Amino acid sequence: MAYDLIIIGGGPAAVAAGVYAARKKIKTALITESFGGQSLVSADVQNWIGDVSLTGLELAEKLEKHLRAQEDIDIIDGDLVASVQKMEPAAEFLVTTKKGKVLETKTIFVGSGSRRRHLNVPGEDKFEGKGVAYCSICDAPVFAGKDVAVVGGGNAGLEAVIDLLPYATKIYLLEYNSALRGDPVTQEKIKSDPKVTVIFHAKTVEIVGDQFVTGLKYEDTEAKETKELPVGGVFVEIGAVPNADFLGDSVLKNKFGEIVVDHKTQQSSLLGIWAAGDVSDVLYKQNNISAGDAVKAILNIYDYLKKG
Repeated sequence: MAYDLIIIGGGPAAVAAGVYAARKKIKTALITESFGGQSLVSADVQNWIGDVSLTGLELAEKLEKHLRAQEDIDIIDGDLVASVQKMEPAAEFLVTTKKGKVLETKTIFVGSGSRRRHLNVPGEDKFEGKGVAYCSICDAPVFAGKDVAVVGGGNAGLEAVIDLLPYATKIYLLEYNSALRGDPVTQEKIKSDPKVTVIFHAKTVEIVGDQFVTGLKYEDTEAKETKELPVGGVFVEIGAVPNADFLGDSVLKNKFGEIVVDHKTQQSSLLGIWAAGDVSDVLYKQNNISAGDAVKAILNIYDYLKKG
């Protein structure tokens, strides 16, 4: 079946794109494995505009409900995009899914987000959403009055500490190497705060708890001994991987693998492909920004299709 637009993803960016594409009467299909994006595992989302507080699951349900309320969109869920092929000389694309569906389309919007790098240690998966978190801006208020650990001494880790300072009682920042790697100004700010203790040569080996996180074990690689911190939360801040492998080298990506876009229109380097949200090189990775940039993209796609 031929479409004017295929949307890839199921988080805030993709769903916002789907709603606006349907309202613009663009012949559209949306392909996603599930709805909600990275916020799905958040216990309490307090910065989704229009809702004072909701769980990640509730946000996912609201996004899906809003999308399914649209009449003019085909939703293919429970599936992932495997590849995108540019058809020459025509200005169309073939989108192939992992379950073997092959769809033809004039344009593509990529809102497939990213996945957080995991520590891959015992307890991490068990306590995800139960004390293990990957978004400090999203989840910092949940840890008010608690001692927490932040793993990662790059900019993401330093920014997580800043986000947690108004809420947490004590913050341990664990860095594997002998020095922090983030912005020097931010380093000085957190080092001067009495709430923060920076631990170097720390290799996280296990996250422990009962129903929720109660501690983090790490190996002091200099002393060659295992130590444990009594904490009620662990923020894993060691980077993210954009979900853009299916595009191969067809579009320009930065050194992090994010799709480089024109931030006025969200167009990629390849005519016919737009992107928004965490899969793109947007500076701030936030649900509200993802949704807004997706709307911008769809309006530009609408103009593009009208001209074509």
